[in-house]
Amino acid sequence: MQWLINGGLHPKANATTLRVAEDLAARMDYDTGHVLYGLDTMAARLDISRASVARHISYLRELAALAWVQHGTRTNRLAAKGLKGYQGTATIYAAVIPAAYDHAMGHTIIGSGYNARIIVDLRTQPKPVDNPPVDNSSTQVRETPSLTVVKKSGQVQVVGGVTTTAQRQRTDSTPTKPSSKKRGTILGATVTASGMRLGDKLARAIRSRVSWTRKASHDELRWVCADMGEQQWTENDAVRFVVEAGLASHAGLAWNPERPHRLLAAALRAHQEQQEQDRQMDEARAQAVAWEDSTAYREMADRASLAALFSAVEPEQERTDEDRKRAQLYGWDDWERVAAHYAEDPDDALDLYEERLCTYAVGKAARLEWQGSRA
Repeated sequence: MQWLINGGLHPKANATTLRVAEDLAARMDYDTGHVLYGLDTMAARLDISRASVARHISYLRELAALAWVQHGTRTNRLAAKGLKGYQGTATIYAAVIPAAYDHAMGHTIIGSGYNARIIVDLRTQPKPVDNPPVDNSSTQVRETPSLTVVKKSGQVQVVGGVTTTAQRQRTDSTPTKPSSKKRGTILGATVTASGMRLGDKLARAIRSRVSWTRKASHDELRWVCADMGEQQWTENDAVRFVVEAGLASHAGLAWNPERPHRLLAAALRAHQEQQEQDRQMDEARAQAVAWEDSTAYREMADRASLAALFSAVEPEQERTDEDRKRAQLYGWDDWERVAAHYAEDPDDALDLYEERLCTYAVGKAARLEWQGSRA
């Protein structure tokens, strides 16, 4: 919370917001991550008004640090149990770690949603070093989080993170015909006999050489390795990939995953996304026009010549789309300059480099600073 508030991710969050968060943390059940709201007792304990407590609770929710588990109502809970007296239904909140914090710290999260993270009691641990945020989203519309799952009609719900299958609920007993389509791998490739044979061989090599993967069954690992088999990976390639994925998430060091195959499935997807980004970047570089041959360069040279001729400096020209395209093309390699530009003038940096490149550059700088403080 100190990182979120000091980073300015909410324009109204302040020291009072932190006091409210500390009060919730002191009473939180760290087995579930849940805490009872108790508005009246909080207001008395913190010596601030009920309206102020409610307002700062809303700031925490807008920061994505709290999620609703149960809405409080005036319904008498004692009457439902056949008891005398009155007791309303309590409001319960759940602690949440925002994606911006994970992104800035370089955390790898397996799965998705509230249940994707293991809750750890950090009250006795040293406080984290402050780092600049990835992006200041104070000008964007905020959506307060909730644990309630909203499903559209006919939507398939997948629970518990990354899976290779999904359970579908049928509304009738009509038998289904077997599909003629071949089954796809995790990355969507068509399964072939040769690929599955190689995947089986790679799974055995991984289980024998990487100890933390042995909590997964051979069939679970073999299915993850199906994509490696289709891409003709060698045993050394597969083992090296698994070791690097484990190091990135501290598997086998700080913790041993209960479902190693899910960790590897997420790593495969991330690897594929990175390869696609690299491919797009290579294509953009191949199609880029040299700076000396660009229209912007020639116009700049012409303006410089005229300025020298008439000993006058022309007013600054408006930025062109070609200026932006060139800056975005080379900004990925020179991310330090992009981060420095964003720190000096965020609006101008976003206009020149666009949000995706600025987010990458600032996040990269934040992670390096955090790693340096840990060294």
